[in-house]
Amino acid sequence: MAADSDRIYPSAHHKSPASFSSRNQSVSAMIKQGFISDPILSPSRHSPPPTFGATANPTLFEMMASEHARDPNPPSASQKKLQERVSEVLSYAPFRICNLWGVGDVRLTLGSRVPDGDTAEPGYRVTVDVHRRVLAARSRFFAERLGRSGPHTVEILECDDVAVYLEAVVLMYSDQLKIKLLGRDVPKTLALLKICSAIMFEDGVKACLEYLEAVPWSEDEQESVVSHLNELQFDSSRTDSILERVIAEPSTPSRADEVFLKLSMGLLQAKDEKARKEMKSLIFQLLREDNDRDKNRIHVSRDTMYHICHRSLSSLVLCLSGATSVDENNQNRGSLMAEIAREADNIQWIVGILIDRKMGEAFVKLWADQKELAVLHSKIPTVYRHEISKITAQLCISIGKGQVLVPKETRFSLLSTWLEALYDDFTWMRNAGKSIDKKMIEEGLCQTILTLPLSQQQSILLSWFDRYLNRGDDCPNIQNAFQIWWRRAFLKHYSIESQMQLAVYDAPH
Repeated sequence: MAADSDRIYPSAHHKSPASFSSRNQSVSAMIKQGFISDPILSPSRHSPPPTFGATANPTLFEMMASEHARDPNPPSASQKKLQERVSEVLSYAPFRICNLWGVGDVRLTLGSRVPDGDTAEPGYRVTVDVHRRVLAARSRFFAERLGRSGPHTVEILECDDVAVYLEAVVLMYSDQLKIKLLGRDVPKTLALLKICSAIMFEDGVKACLEYLEAVPWSEDEQESVVSHLNELQFDSSRTDSILERVIAEPSTPSRADEVFLKLSMGLLQAKDEKARKEMKSLIFQLLREDNDRDKNRIHVSRDTMYHICHRSLSSLVLCLSGATSVDENNQNRGSLMAEIAREADNIQWIVGILIDRKMGEAFVKLWADQKELAVLHSKIPTVYRHEISKITAQLCISIGKGQVLVPKETRFSLLSTWLEALYDDFTWMRNAGKSIDKKMIEEGLCQTILTLPLSQQQSILLSWFDRYLNRGDDCPNIQNAFQIWWRRAFLKHYSIESQMQLAVYDAPH
């Protein structure tokens, strides 16, 4: 009996090669159109129709001659890699065990897609003898096309990955599909899922979906999982359990506030100092990543942020008040001082988030108004209080960079309340650790001072001049601001003329 011969193209938009006859050019896509019987399309068209009987092992010479006749061009690196993968799949393929499954009655040829524009590299092909009863029982695609008994010759061309197609066929011979998938990585499982879906191998689809639900994914892999499942358009009942790990209910302001407040309270009260710093850094970085994305932004309200600020400020005032009333020899004094540094560090963290999310203006005024706190600060030894001055430095740096915009009255109030304390603590701040950038603090101070009216610049800089002469490097070096103020005050004269024209005059000598 002659074999039915069918050639199929997985890609619906594929155009047949120019060498095909006009009859063969009408062959349609694999999924949508199915098989067309045509003995001319058989891969063995130069020999009699196959009988699928057992054949003797060819000699080495015959194998080499056959390989040369089939493809006179040496395989490329990509083809060699594909051949290795195909050989690995065939090494455990059950359909090659004739005494278990019998002689195959379907000669299946799988052909790879030819790279676009590469006429020199032919597509790779592999031919195997498989069993109609297995393919028709496991795949609705094959069941619809291999209904008649007898031998068949089938070509599936333009495959994205021949090895994966072959793996799907191998899986049809197994009753323990999930076990067969153990150890596979996510990208290979997704590729197999796509093929199983295309050939309507339902048990294969189910096994792949169950496997994806159970194994961990990397962040890159999860993007691919979501993309593939959307592309394959499975019913949501089959994919919801898989996507639950990455798709949640839409975030609402109240929900995000609740989560952020809970995390923040835990961080501010944490007992392990190392873990506290690590997690504060992590949360800050995650919020910064979200801040860089306009989409899917986490909605943490200003009220929640400032609730945490006020809570930390109140704790800091209590700590300072307690420390000033405790005798220097009291054993609790050390723990109180450590608590001061801890609360100041907490405020720096939340202020950093406020500035990063463009909510820092109100805190500048809040900090400038802390007159009581500034008085208590002056009564605490510098070794414990310098963390508080880091908050002032943080604000000045942000103002100097234009990251926080506040009125000049607020800027002057900030410096009036906290600048002397910053001067006093500068040496300890500079020597306390690598987290302090001396040049950045000095530049922030310069820029903040130079945003003030000229008379206020003069008042601040003349006071600094006297302090710097007596303290030297123990005081911030803001000579740059001093020079600019001097030139503004004495070397250049600006006046506003009619119709808002600005005139510049060199000062008389």
